[in-house]
Amino acid sequence: MTIKDITNYIEELAPLNYAEDFDNVGLLVGNYSTKVTDVLVTLDTLEETIDEAIAKNCNLIISFHPIIFSGLKKLNGTNYVERVVLKAIKNDIAIYATHTALDNSKNGVSAKMCEVLGLENTRILIPKKGIIKRLTTYVTIKDAEALKTALFNVGAGNIGNYDNCSFTVLGDGTFRGNENSNPVIGKKGEVHTEKEANISIVYERKNETAILKALQENHPYEEIAYEIVTTENVHQNIGMGMIGELSSEMDEKEFLLFLKKTMKTNCVRHSNFINKKIKKVAVLGGSGSFAISDAKKAGADAYVSSDFKYHEFFTAENSILLADIGHYESEQFTKNLLVDYLKKKFSNFAVILSEKSTNPIYYI
Repeated sequence: MTIKDITNYIEELAPLNYAEDFDNVGLLVGNYSTKVTDVLVTLDTLEETIDEAIAKNCNLIISFHPIIFSGLKKLNGTNYVERVVLKAIKNDIAIYATHTALDNSKNGVSAKMCEVLGLENTRILIPKKGIIKRLTTYVTIKDAEALKTALFNVGAGNIGNYDNCSFTVLGDGTFRGNENSNPVIGKKGEVHTEKEANISIVYERKNETAILKALQENHPYEEIAYEIVTTENVHQNIGMGMIGELSSEMDEKEFLLFLKKTMKTNCVRHSNFINKKIKKVAVLGGSGSFAISDAKKAGADAYVSSDFKYHEFFTAENSILLADIGHYESEQFTKNLLVDYLKKKFSNFAVILSEKSTNPIYYI
């Protein structure tokens, strides 16, 4: 089993093009063709994480946070990032990071928070734009159904709970091939008019390579006319954060104490009580202050995330309870999610949950 076999499976859960543009995800250190001994799953990759991997004979670390976030201009061990990368290379240990690719997954970080908190009727808080693209092509009428079927078979035409979605318009297509052409219909050097089907079909960006390959292999023409546009439509099953409901409502203090115990945190920073029962709860793992307005718009009674600044607590404006449980604490169960996911597929090597806490923040 190679690293590529493992990462292909991870990317079914968290495709790399789900990641935010600023992020650095995927295989950061190592070679995809390397055979895997065992896998260590962690939230962060530190020097002690590399030591743990060495001790447990793991040559692949699946990390949530990327150890290399911005460009490295040198590798001489002057900071912890360089030391981690050097130690990993020296010991033939590969490092793979999922980060915002898993954040934006329907079954990712925020979904795990919802599971731990027991939230029901969950949905994405901020559906992602730029994921849905549209292919338009033109084909002979007799070949239209076969072409659509080939595109459907590789993931085109999926919209929410529906598949095989497309739109077809019939019309007249014209073309003239030059002396070097080899037209399937018509004659070179002559203008030809053909009754054609104009097919429009949407698809997720992650499937584009397979869809263009299917188009090339199943279209009868020598030269294929097609257009691709990125739509502004949001994808309801991809995006940041989630919102759901508690099985029964709680008063604010009761909810915060429940949150503190369930999320295993030593501290919950929160906004002012507003004398409101808590039923609908929004969550977002990691730094989530950017989504406060989204949680309010969604009608959440409480919003659970981390890294809120002083002035951001004022934005609650007596309409929502903001709860900052800590960055590490909000994402701590992510490694359990990855371990469980990998164990369902692979049994010929060990998938090991890191025993080390990589939380850099302590409380007194």
